[in-house]
Amino acid sequence: MKSDSLISIKHFDVGVLPRRSVSDGQLLNDDDPAILAVTDFTREHPATVDEERQIDDALADMVRLGVRALLVVREQRVIGLITSYDIQGERPLQFLQSSTYDHHRDIRVGHIMTPWDELLAVEWQHLDAARAGALLAVLEEAGMTHLLVVDSAAKGEAPVVRALVSKARLLRQLKGLRRAG
Repeated sequence: MKSDSLISIKHFDVGVLPRRSVSDGQLLNDDDPAILAVTDFTREHPATVDEERQIDDALADMVRLGVRALLVVREQRVIGLITSYDIQGERPLQFLQSSTYDHHRDIRVGHIMTPWDELLAVEWQHLDAARAGALLAVLEEAGMTHLLVVDSAAKGEAPVVRALVSKARLLRQLKGLRRAG
């Protein structure tokens, strides 16, 4: 390498991914397109976790990444969703009571996640026509904290998980504008 180079190259022992922005995107009105309230995986890498990860480690990952949910994956396939509410709520205790496990430290993501076949999703093209206020109403009426957004696949193929809707993020985006206005 030339000594007069304008770019300095270094060796680092370790690297970490950046935290997601606390601002969670733009502020929204109820009548703004709902598509503005999603984490679109065509623009942002999804936060994922392996089903064998210990739940406290998964929660630490969420804190580090600034998210409240992780897609649970096995060999590039989404098999479920785990949220901070799942880990910090009743699910670990319920699992211990109904299993042969004795310790909290033995609980894995796969033990308490919501499996794929129990997750609700909306198709991308339907969300594309929806409004932010209507999306919040759907989440509140269903008692959901997160909603998957999928692109329909060709017949016989698995749908592509295109995005994730977070109720907490949507609330911040809507209330932030109400405070600013």
